[in-house]
Amino acid sequence: MSNSSEVLRLRPHIALLPSAGMGHLTPLLRLAASLVNHNCQLTLITTHPTVSLAETRLISQFLSSFPYITTNEFHLLPLNEQSIANEDPFFLQFEAISRSAHLLSPLLSTASPPLSALITDISLASAVTPITADLHLSNFVLFTGSASMLSLCAHFPFISTTTQDSILIPGLPQPLLKSMLPPPLHDRSSLFAAQFTANGRELVESNGIIINTFDGIEGNTLKALNEGEVVKGLPPVIPIGPLIPCDQFERSRVILNVAPPTPMASWLDEQEEGSVVYVNFGSRTAMSREQMRELGEGLVRSGHKFLWVVKGKKVDREDEEAVGEVVGGGQGIEEAVAEGRGVVVKEWVDQNWVLGHRAVGGL
Repeated sequence: MSNSSEVLRLRPHIALLPSAGMGHLTPLLRLAASLVNHNCQLTLITTHPTVSLAETRLISQFLSSFPYITTNEFHLLPLNEQSIANEDPFFLQFEAISRSAHLLSPLLSTASPPLSALITDISLASAVTPITADLHLSNFVLFTGSASMLSLCAHFPFISTTTQDSILIPGLPQPLLKSMLPPPLHDRSSLFAAQFTANGRELVESNGIIINTFDGIEGNTLKALNEGEVVKGLPPVIPIGPLIPCDQFERSRVILNVAPPTPMASWLDEQEEGSVVYVNFGSRTAMSREQMRELGEGLVRSGHKFLWVVKGKKVDREDEEAVGEVVGGGQGIEEAVAEGRGVVVKEWVDQNWVLGHRAVGGL
Protein backbone atom coordinates (compact mmCIF):
# COMPACT_ATOMS: atom_id res chain seq x y z
CA MET A 1 0.00 0.00 0.00
CA SER A 2 1.40 3.43 -0.94
CA ASN A 3 1.99 6.08 1.71
CA SER A 4 -0.74 8.30 0.22
CA SER A 5 -3.26 5.44 0.30
CA GLU A 6 -2.37 4.71 3.91
CA VAL A 7 -2.92 8.37 4.86
CA LEU A 8 -6.32 8.38 3.17
CA ARG A 9 -7.29 5.15 4.91
CA LEU A 10 -6.38 6.55 8.32
CA ARG A 11 -8.22 9.86 7.89
CA PRO A 12 -11.43 9.95 9.94
CA HIS A 13 -14.56 10.28 7.83
CA ILE A 14 -17.08 12.51 9.59
CA ALA A 15 -20.60 13.40 8.47
CA LEU A 16 -22.33 16.58 9.60
CA LEU A 17 -26.08 17.15 9.70
CA PRO A 18 -27.10 20.81 10.03
CA SER A 19 -30.43 22.07 11.27
CA ALA A 20 -32.59 25.04 10.33
CA GLY A 21 -31.67 28.66 10.93
CA MET A 22 -28.53 30.67 10.21
CA GLY A 23 -27.58 30.70 13.89
CA HIS A 24 -27.36 26.90 13.81
CA LEU A 25 -25.96 26.53 10.30
CA THR A 26 -23.08 29.02 10.45
CA PRO A 27 -21.32 27.50 13.51
CA LEU A 28 -21.67 24.01 12.05
CA LEU A 29 -20.06 25.08 8.78
CA ARG A 30 -17.23 26.76 10.68
CA LEU A 31 -16.70 23.53 12.60
CA ALA A 32 -16.70 21.64 9.30
CA ALA A 33 -14.03 23.95 7.93
CA SER A 34 -11.91 23.42 11.02
CA LEU A 35 -12.21 19.64 10.72
CA VAL A 36 -11.14 19.77 7.08
CA ASN A 37 -8.10 21.79 8.09
CA HIS A 38 -7.28 19.06 10.63
CA ASN A 39 -7.13 16.42 7.89
CA CYS A 40 -10.61 14.95 8.30
CA GLN A 41 -12.64 13.69 5.38
CA LEU A 42 -16.11 15.23 5.50
CA THR A 43 -19.57 14.56 4.19
CA LEU A 44 -22.13 17.34 4.56
CA ILE A 45 -25.70 16.05 4.64
CA THR A 46 -27.78 18.78 3.01
CA THR A 47 -31.46 18.96 3.90
CA HIS A 48 -33.96 19.61 1.12
CA PRO A 49 -35.82 21.84 1.18
CA THR A 50 -34.21 24.42 3.45
CA VAL A 51 -36.36 26.96 5.26
CA SER A 52 -34.74 30.09 3.85
CA LEU A 53 -32.91 31.25 0.76
CA ALA A 54 -30.16 32.56 3.04
CA GLU A 55 -29.42 29.01 4.20
CA THR A 56 -29.36 27.69 0.63
CA ARG A 57 -26.96 30.43 -0.45
CA LEU A 58 -24.67 29.94 2.53
CA ILE A 59 -24.39 26.18 1.93
CA SER A 60 -23.70 26.79 -1.76
CA GLN A 61 -21.00 29.32 -0.95
CA PHE A 62 -19.44 26.98 1.60
CA LEU A 63 -19.32 24.03 -0.80
CA SER A 64 -17.78 26.24 -3.48
CA SER A 65 -15.01 27.07 -1.03
CA PHE A 66 -14.49 23.39 -0.14
CA PRO A 67 -15.17 21.42 -3.34
CA TYR A 68 -13.52 18.30 -1.87
CA ILE A 69 -16.22 17.96 0.80
CA THR A 70 -18.69 15.26 -0.18
CA THR A 71 -22.40 16.10 -0.09
CA ASN A 72 -25.30 13.76 0.47
CA GLU A 73 -28.83 15.03 -0.11
CA PHE A 74 -31.43 14.34 2.57
CA HIS A 75 -34.91 14.86 1.12
CA LEU A 76 -37.57 15.43 3.76
CA LEU A 77 -40.97 13.80 3.75
CA PRO A 78 -43.91 16.21 3.37
CA LEU A 79 -45.11 17.52 6.71
CA ASN A 80 -48.80 18.09 7.37
CA GLU A 81 -48.43 21.44 9.09
CA GLN A 82 -52.15 21.64 9.77
CA SER A 83 -51.80 18.80 12.28
CA ILE A 84 -49.25 20.72 14.36
CA ALA A 85 -50.22 23.57 16.66
CA ASN A 86 -47.34 25.80 15.64
CA GLU A 87 -46.68 28.22 12.81
CA ASP A 88 -42.97 28.89 13.32
CA PRO A 89 -41.29 27.67 10.10
CA PHE A 90 -38.03 26.80 11.88
CA PHE A 91 -39.68 24.72 14.60
CA LEU A 92 -41.71 23.00 11.88
CA GLN A 93 -38.49 22.25 10.01
CA PHE A 94 -37.03 20.66 13.15
CA GLU A 95 -40.15 18.50 13.25
CA ALA A 96 -39.95 17.64 9.54
CA ILE A 97 -36.32 16.54 9.88
CA SER A 98 -37.17 14.49 12.96
CA ARG A 99 -40.05 12.72 11.23
CA SER A 100 -37.83 11.95 8.23
CA ALA A 101 -34.86 10.84 10.33
CA HIS A 102 -35.34 7.15 9.54
CA LEU A 103 -34.32 7.97 5.96
CA LEU A 104 -30.86 8.85 7.25
CA SER A 105 -30.01 5.24 8.03
CA PRO A 106 -29.20 4.17 4.44
CA LEU A 107 -27.33 7.44 3.81
CA LEU A 108 -25.11 6.84 6.82
CA SER A 109 -24.64 3.09 6.47
CA THR A 110 -23.60 3.21 2.80
CA ALA A 111 -21.05 6.02 3.12
CA SER A 112 -17.69 5.24 1.56
CA PRO A 113 -15.30 5.02 3.23
CA PRO A 114 -17.33 4.04 6.30
CA LEU A 115 -18.12 6.88 8.67
CA SER A 116 -16.16 7.40 11.87
CA ALA A 117 -18.79 9.67 13.43
CA LEU A 118 -21.80 11.89 12.82
CA ILE A 119 -22.05 15.42 14.21
CA THR A 120 -25.64 16.54 14.69
CA ASP A 121 -27.10 19.89 15.68
CA ILE A 122 -28.68 19.87 19.16
CA SER A 123 -32.15 20.46 17.71
CA LEU A 124 -32.03 17.03 16.05
CA ALA A 125 -30.46 15.00 18.87
CA SER A 126 -33.58 13.10 19.93
CA ALA A 127 -34.36 11.98 16.39
CA VAL A 128 -30.87 11.08 15.21
CA THR A 129 -29.14 9.56 18.25
CA PRO A 130 -31.27 6.36 18.23
CA ILE A 131 -30.44 5.86 14.55
CA THR A 132 -26.69 6.18 15.07
CA ALA A 133 -26.97 3.82 18.05
CA ASP A 134 -28.59 1.18 15.83
CA LEU A 135 -25.76 1.63 13.32
CA HIS A 136 -23.10 1.53 16.07
CA LEU A 137 -21.93 4.91 14.79
CA SER A 138 -20.48 7.50 17.15
CA ASN A 139 -22.72 10.56 17.43
CA PHE A 140 -21.57 13.94 18.70
CA VAL A 141 -24.00 16.78 19.37
CA LEU A 142 -23.06 20.34 18.43
CA PHE A 143 -24.47 22.85 20.92
CA THR A 144 -24.22 26.38 19.53
CA GLY A 145 -25.23 28.22 22.73
CA SER A 146 -23.50 28.82 26.04
CA ALA A 147 -22.60 26.26 28.70
CA SER A 148 -25.32 27.74 30.92
CA MET A 149 -27.87 27.17 28.17
CA LEU A 150 -26.60 23.63 27.77
CA SER A 151 -27.10 23.12 31.51
CA LEU A 152 -30.71 24.26 31.12
CA CYS A 153 -31.21 21.97 28.13
CA ALA A 154 -29.80 18.93 29.92
CA HIS A 155 -31.73 19.59 33.14
CA PHE A 156 -34.99 20.78 31.56
CA PRO A 157 -36.55 17.28 31.29
CA PHE A 158 -36.30 17.01 35.08
CA ILE A 159 -38.00 20.34 35.80
CA SER A 160 -41.61 19.73 36.79
CA THR A 161 -42.87 23.24 36.10
CA THR A 162 -41.74 26.60 34.76
CA THR A 163 -44.32 28.63 36.65
CA GLN A 164 -41.89 29.77 39.36
CA ASP A 165 -40.05 33.05 39.05
CA SER A 166 -36.71 31.23 38.94
CA ILE A 167 -35.29 27.79 38.20
CA LEU A 168 -32.49 26.22 40.20
CA ILE A 169 -30.14 24.14 38.06
CA PRO A 170 -27.53 22.05 39.88
CA GLY A 171 -24.01 23.23 39.15
CA LEU A 172 -24.95 26.79 38.23
CA PRO A 173 -23.91 29.51 40.68
CA GLN A 174 -27.35 31.12 40.82
CA PRO A 175 -30.92 30.37 39.74
CA LEU A 176 -32.08 31.24 36.25
CA LEU A 177 -34.85 33.81 36.22
CA LYS A 178 -37.93 32.74 34.30
CA SER A 179 -37.60 35.93 32.26
CA MET A 180 -34.25 34.62 30.98
CA LEU A 181 -35.84 31.57 29.35
CA PRO A 182 -36.73 31.62 25.65
CA PRO A 183 -40.45 32.54 25.54
CA PRO A 184 -41.54 29.24 23.91
CA LEU A 185 -40.25 27.35 26.97
CA HIS A 186 -42.77 29.09 29.23
CA ASP A 187 -45.48 26.82 27.80
CA ARG A 188 -44.47 23.22 28.42
CA SER A 189 -47.10 22.05 25.93
CA SER A 190 -45.62 24.02 23.02
CA LEU A 191 -43.88 22.29 20.12
CA PHE A 192 -40.54 23.90 20.91
CA ALA A 193 -40.72 22.96 24.59
CA ALA A 194 -41.44 19.36 23.60
CA GLN A 195 -38.50 19.37 21.19
CA PHE A 196 -36.22 21.03 23.75
CA THR A 197 -37.18 18.45 26.38
CA ALA A 198 -36.67 15.47 24.07
CA ASN A 199 -33.30 16.74 22.87
CA GLY A 200 -32.15 17.45 26.42
CA ARG A 201 -33.14 13.96 27.54
CA GLU A 202 -31.23 12.35 24.67
CA LEU A 203 -27.92 14.10 25.43
CA VAL A 204 -26.83 11.32 27.78
CA GLU A 205 -27.07 8.84 24.90
CA SER A 206 -24.61 10.72 22.68
CA ASN A 207 -20.86 10.12 22.60
CA GLY A 208 -19.98 13.72 23.31
CA ILE A 209 -21.23 17.29 23.26
CA ILE A 210 -19.26 19.84 21.25
CA ILE A 211 -19.98 23.36 22.47
CA ASN A 212 -19.16 26.79 21.09
CA THR A 213 -17.64 28.27 24.25
CA PHE A 214 -14.34 28.14 26.16
CA ASP A 215 -12.99 27.69 29.67
CA GLY A 216 -11.97 31.31 30.04
CA ILE A 217 -15.56 32.54 30.28
CA GLU A 218 -17.51 29.46 31.43
CA GLY A 219 -14.94 27.29 33.16
CA ASN A 220 -17.00 26.64 36.29
CA THR A 221 -20.12 25.68 34.35
CA LEU A 222 -18.16 23.41 32.03
CA LYS A 223 -16.59 21.76 35.08
CA ALA A 224 -20.04 21.20 36.61
CA LEU A 225 -21.30 19.65 33.37
CA ASN A 226 -18.32 17.33 33.05
CA GLU A 227 -18.39 16.27 36.70
CA GLY A 228 -22.05 15.22 36.61
CA GLU A 229 -23.36 18.02 38.82
CA VAL A 230 -25.94 19.19 36.28
CA VAL A 231 -27.07 15.76 35.06
CA LYS A 232 -25.45 12.46 35.87
CA GLY A 233 -24.31 10.41 32.90
CA LEU A 234 -23.61 13.24 30.47
CA PRO A 235 -20.90 12.38 27.95
CA PRO A 236 -17.80 14.60 27.72
CA VAL A 237 -18.63 18.26 27.07
CA ILE A 238 -15.92 19.54 24.76
CA PRO A 239 -15.49 23.33 24.44
CA ILE A 240 -14.15 24.32 21.02
CA GLY A 241 -15.14 27.98 20.91
CA PRO A 242 -15.17 30.53 19.77
CA LEU A 243 -15.93 29.21 16.30
CA ILE A 244 -14.48 32.17 14.43
CA PRO A 245 -14.79 32.79 10.69
CA CYS A 246 -12.37 30.58 8.78
CA ASP A 247 -9.91 31.83 6.18
CA GLN A 248 -11.07 29.87 3.15
CA PHE A 249 -14.79 30.32 3.72
CA GLU A 250 -15.08 33.85 5.06
CA ARG A 251 -11.74 35.57 4.49
CA SER A 252 -13.02 37.82 1.72
CA ARG A 253 -15.95 39.07 3.77
CA VAL A 254 -14.65 39.23 7.33
CA ILE A 255 -10.91 38.96 7.86
CA LEU A 256 -9.98 41.35 5.06
CA ASN A 257 -13.17 43.34 5.62
CA VAL A 258 -14.13 43.13 1.97
CA ALA A 259 -17.72 42.44 1.00
CA PRO A 260 -19.26 41.63 -2.36
CA PRO A 261 -20.00 44.86 -4.27
CA THR A 262 -23.50 45.62 -3.03
CA PRO A 263 -25.11 49.06 -2.58
CA MET A 264 -25.11 48.47 1.19
CA ALA A 265 -21.37 47.73 1.26
CA SER A 266 -20.57 50.66 -1.01
CA TRP A 267 -22.63 53.01 1.16
CA LEU A 268 -20.89 51.83 4.34
CA ASP A 269 -17.48 52.35 2.75
CA GLU A 270 -18.38 56.01 2.16
CA GLN A 271 -19.34 56.75 5.78
CA GLU A 272 -17.14 58.20 8.50
CA GLU A 273 -15.64 55.92 11.12
CA GLY A 274 -18.07 55.00 13.91
CA SER A 275 -20.89 57.08 12.45
CA VAL A 276 -23.46 54.38 11.57
CA VAL A 277 -26.04 52.75 13.84
CA TYR A 278 -26.67 49.14 12.82
CA VAL A 279 -30.21 47.87 13.49
CA ASN A 280 -30.97 44.16 13.17
CA PHE A 281 -33.29 42.03 15.33
CA GLY A 282 -32.11 38.73 13.88
CA SER A 283 -32.99 36.54 10.96
CA ARG A 284 -36.09 35.10 12.66
CA THR A 285 -37.76 38.21 14.07
CA ALA A 286 -40.50 39.70 11.93
CA MET A 287 -41.86 43.05 13.10
CA SER A 288 -45.33 44.46 12.66
CA ARG A 289 -45.85 47.47 10.41
CA GLU A 290 -46.59 49.61 13.46
CA GLN A 291 -43.36 48.54 15.15
CA MET A 292 -41.36 49.29 12.01
CA ARG A 293 -43.01 52.69 11.63
CA GLU A 294 -42.12 53.62 15.21
CA LEU A 295 -38.57 52.34 14.89
CA GLY A 296 -38.10 54.13 11.58
CA GLU A 297 -39.23 57.42 13.07
CA GLY A 298 -36.85 56.92 15.97
CA LEU A 299 -33.92 56.35 13.64
CA VAL A 300 -34.71 59.45 11.62
CA ARG A 301 -35.14 61.62 14.71
CA SER A 302 -31.88 60.35 16.21
CA GLY A 303 -29.95 62.25 13.57
CA HIS A 304 -27.50 59.36 13.09
CA LYS A 305 -26.69 57.51 9.91
CA PHE A 306 -28.22 54.03 10.02
CA LEU A 307 -28.14 50.61 8.41
CA TRP A 308 -31.43 48.85 9.09
CA VAL A 309 -32.16 45.21 8.25
CA VAL A 310 -35.92 44.69 8.16
CA LYS A 311 -38.06 41.55 8.04
CA GLY A 312 -41.72 41.55 7.11
CA LYS A 313 -41.93 37.74 7.30
CA LYS A 314 -40.00 35.17 9.35
CA VAL A 315 -38.93 33.34 6.18
CA ASP A 316 -37.26 35.22 3.33
CA ARG A 317 -38.88 32.96 0.70
CA GLU A 318 -42.27 34.34 1.74
CA ASP A 319 -41.15 37.97 1.93
CA GLU A 320 -41.98 39.34 -1.51
CA GLU A 321 -42.75 42.96 -0.68
CA ALA A 322 -40.34 45.70 -1.68
CA VAL A 323 -38.47 47.56 1.05
CA GLY A 324 -40.60 50.65 0.48
CA GLU A 325 -43.78 48.67 1.09
CA VAL A 326 -42.42 47.23 4.34
CA VAL A 327 -41.26 50.50 5.90
CA GLY A 328 -43.56 52.88 4.04
CA GLY A 329 -45.51 55.29 6.18
CA GLY A 330 -42.74 55.98 8.65
CA GLN A 331 -42.15 59.70 9.04
CA GLY A 332 -39.07 60.64 7.03
CA ILE A 333 -37.58 57.15 6.60
CA GLU A 334 -37.84 57.09 2.81
CA GLU A 335 -36.55 60.64 2.60
CA ALA A 336 -33.57 59.75 4.78
CA VAL A 337 -32.72 56.83 2.53
CA ALA A 338 -33.11 58.95 -0.61
CA GLU A 339 -30.76 61.56 0.86
CA GLY A 340 -28.12 58.98 1.76
CA ARG A 341 -28.58 59.26 5.52
CA GLY A 342 -29.50 55.61 5.83
CA VAL A 343 -29.87 52.27 4.09
CA VAL A 344 -32.69 49.76 4.56
CA VAL A 345 -32.25 46.18 3.31
CA LYS A 346 -34.42 43.07 3.52
CA GLU A 347 -31.98 40.29 2.70
CA TRP A 348 -29.87 38.39 5.23
CA VAL A 349 -26.57 40.17 5.85
CA ASP A 350 -23.22 38.93 7.11
CA GLN A 351 -23.35 40.36 10.62
CA ASN A 352 -19.68 39.61 11.31
CA TRP A 353 -18.70 41.71 8.34
CA VAL A 354 -21.07 44.55 9.23
CA LEU A 355 -20.01 44.72 12.88
CA GLY A 356 -16.36 44.64 11.84
CA HIS A 357 -16.75 47.56 9.44
CA ARG A 358 -15.01 50.75 10.55
CA ALA A 359 -18.12 52.85 9.85
CA VAL A 360 -20.36 50.98 12.31
CA GLY A 361 -20.33 52.58 15.73
CA GLY A 362 -23.31 51.00 17.46
CA LEU A 363 -25.73 48.09 17.38
